[in-house]
Amino acid sequence: MLDIKLIRQNPDLFRNDLQNRGGDPSQIDRILEQDVKRRELITRGDDLKQQRNQVSKELGQKKKAGEDISEASAQMRKVGEEIDALDVQINQLEADQKSILECLPNPAHDSVPPGKDDQANLQIRTWGAVETRPDPLPKAHFDLGEELDIIDFKRAAKVSGSRFWVMKGAGARLERAIATYFLDQHTLHHGYTEILAPSLVQKEALYGTGQLPRFEEDLFKCQDSSLYLIPTSEVPITNLHAGEILEMEQLPIHYVGYSPCYRSEAGAAGRDSRGLIRVHQFHKVELVKFTTPETSFEELEKMVADAEKVLQGLEIPYRVVKVCLGDLGFTAALKYDIEFWSPAQQRYIEISSCSNCTDFQARRAGIRFRRAPKSGPEFVHTLNGSGLAVGRSLVAVLENHQQPDGSVNIPKVLQPYMGGLTSLTRAQLAAK
Repeated sequence: MLDIKLIRQNPDLFRNDLQNRGGDPSQIDRILEQDVKRRELITRGDDLKQQRNQVSKELGQKKKAGEDISEASAQMRKVGEEIDALDVQINQLEADQKSILECLPNPAHDSVPPGKDDQANLQIRTWGAVETRPDPLPKAHFDLGEELDIIDFKRAAKVSGSRFWVMKGAGARLERAIATYFLDQHTLHHGYTEILAPSLVQKEALYGTGQLPRFEEDLFKCQDSSLYLIPTSEVPITNLHAGEILEMEQLPIHYVGYSPCYRSEAGAAGRDSRGLIRVHQFHKVELVKFTTPETSFEELEKMVADAEKVLQGLEIPYRVVKVCLGDLGFTAALKYDIEFWSPAQQRYIEISSCSNCTDFQARRAGIRFRRAPKSGPEFVHTLNGSGLAVGRSLVAVLENHQQPDGSVNIPKVLQPYMGGLTSLTRAQLAAK
């Protein structure tokens, strides 16, 4: 959530940021008008309370002296009624102001490129060779998965409806191998502490990371319960330190979590409707960091590098893009996307987003730190990123390692997790 003090100091910055992201800059004017009125009412209320306290003291002395104070007491009752009315107005203004503030995005970092959508994202670097316009076109992962009998979309639809999947046999093992490989790399080589967190959270946790109230339609809520299914383990992991004041020596904190993720994909009709790219349930390895403000952008670059390393281990061509204003999202001040190359679709597809949320989530969740034992608390900076999306990584492996005979080679880094399998073939899998 934004700091009203910063908006007062530089309203044009927030107006311009909103306008550049397709928002309504007049919301900033509305907030400031409410803020002026609120502070005026607070000043008026404080003056009346001071007057009431002084007069009450004097009336007490007069009453003790036997003087008639009925008229003055009646006037003070009216003052009390005015104070109560002011408090009601102040509370309403604060509620209105909060409802606007909590739906305003985190201001973009100066380095974020302009643009309205993902077509304006700025390519930073590429890794690996891609073949454009091959003949014949490589098979899509959903065709490969069904031919190898490792993915079953039809039976998943029978059980759960559209945008679900069933992994079977070597497919289930491959998904598990990918997740385990990611976790081992991030914990053993990249310095993250593994977290296995709940997949059900309270609305306060979703508010803290910015999903509520603005994006409620994208969430799955449990009926007759206050709990929600998580869209990513960023939510429970970030909120592990909600309401806490951390010590300087604890920072930075690096966490990695593996979890199922649930998204309603509201408004996504027709987009990647086949296969594993856009589904209601998927698995993801998530990276989360808590840092000091002065180190957060350096930590973001390291997070992106950590995500790149595991994708390189899978021998998957990819590119890194800096996300433009129109595609930046709600909580991020700066975001990089890592996109793997899909030979079947002949395009890059997002497999990781790494974001520096600065103090935006920390303000909502109340996560602070002290630089010294007696110093005042400051808000931490929070970062999150996919390290990586497991289902999309499986897509990348199937499509990039398929062979002309219809088999799929298993990347060397995954072979230790696959029980001796070095490739996936229909005949080989049928024999097991």
